[in-house]
Amino acid sequence: MWRRLLLVVVLTAAGCAEVEKQPEIIADEEVVVEKQATESKEPKFKNSTLKYLANRNLKPQPTRPLNVRSRCTHRDAIGTQTRLDLLVKEAQVKTFVAQVSMKGHGTCRFDLNEFEQVEKMPQALLRHKKQSDCLVRMWEQGPKVTIAFNSCPKSCDGQAFDYLWPIMVEAKSGQCF
Repeated sequence: MWRRLLLVVVLTAAGCAEVEKQPEIIADEEVVVEKQATESKEPKFKNSTLKYLANRNLKPQPTRPLNVRSRCTHRDAIGTQTRLDLLVKEAQVKTFVAQVSMKGHGTCRFDLNEFEQVEKMPQALLRHKKQSDCLVRMWEQGPKVTIAFNSCPKSCDGQAFDYLWPIMVEAKSGQCF
């Protein structure tokens, strides 16, 4: 008799317990991930690479106007010669002349006169006046400034654009590499 009474008490208590709410099952997997992420305090990452970043103490890069001055030349180990004359004040590009010669592949030339500045923040963005898909982006990345070129093969000899890498400039010294 005591066993039955104990069983009734345990079953009554179990009936009053709260059950964790399960997310709605929807056919679209992305929606399920979003719903779970909003319901729980810890985000669920769909991309496996992002889960490795979750527990790191990463801080966002501050968004501030770009200021850099550089007049430099650099030759790397494989013979790529870079010449740069750059002046950016408060995210306004005042001077920009770049020439990158890749040994055995040709030369790429960029001049501010051929571009118009279309954005200042969060990146200085230059668009070629005749080739609208040709873009030059400039942004601060820690102590360095990156100058990257997108879709500008007509600014280069032959296939040189296929070998063109971004130009990196040390913001304080103006040295390029």
